[in-house]
Amino acid sequence: MRRGVYAGSFDPVTNGHLWMIERGVELFDEMIVAIGENPDKKYTFNHNERLQMLQETTAHLPRVRVATFQNCFLVDFARDQGANFILRGIREAADYEFERKMRYINADLAPQIDTVFLMPPREIAEVSSTMVKGLIGPEGWKDVVRQYVPEPVFQRLVAWREAEWPQTPTDWT
Repeated sequence: MRRGVYAGSFDPVTNGHLWMIERGVELFDEMIVAIGENPDKKYTFNHNERLQMLQETTAHLPRVRVATFQNCFLVDFARDQGANFILRGIREAADYEFERKMRYINADLAPQIDTVFLMPPREIAEVSSTMVKGLIGPEGWKDVVRQYVPEPVFQRLVAWREAEWPQTPTDWT
């Protein structure tokens, strides 16, 4: 069985993440999408919210299993899950350099696990969770953000925006 692991913080899930997951389903018999917890990172959405967004976003993909891991290397998590592959995305040159180094370290730790790199299509190559969150707020933000995230995530972002900033932009002056 070809089992792949695709990991991230998914804070929130973007269409770029979904593209990677859907390609992973085409490549592997089982795709494990894992939320990694980084204690040094400040998250917008808590663990359960990210887990639920990911489950809702991937509900149409029966060979996807959503999992979480913390306090271990990704390659160790992959090995514990019986995975043969780690799936990683490359959006730009800096991603390549980082991922290339991690691939070699992972191979030192678990030579039986291969790393597979994918490059997303141009229209979503620049999409990141940070970019999406940075677009929220100004007039018309919903039309802009909607094109970069799956619908369940968009609904969460709208609710989050209203909870975090209940005032209207005209009240900001």
